[in-house]
Amino acid sequence: MKTSKFDIADYLDSDEMIIEYLNAALEDGDEKTLIVAIGHIAKAIGMTKIAEKTGLSRPSLYKALSEGSKPQFSTILKVLRAIGGDIQINPPPAI
Repeated sequence: MKTSKFDIADYLDSDEMIIEYLNAALEDGDEKTLIVAIGHIAKAIGMTKIAEKTGLSRPSLYKALSEGSKPQFSTILKVLRAIGGDIQINPPPAI
């Protein structure tokens, strides 16, 4: 029996799945998890497409969104906007 390596990007095939995955990464609260999640989403959409939208090269994107990387905040914002997301700050819930 032949098996293949699991790749979450194969399952990020709808806006709903992408949003749920990104929100789960945000809830985790770990910046490394968020960066890798954004990389998985970019891969699912297509790095070439994301590179065109952000003005960054594909190799730069792979490097910036890989595990252990420390991309600039501007890079994260560009990629988030390219994948159809944005950052919004909400007040904390009342205690």
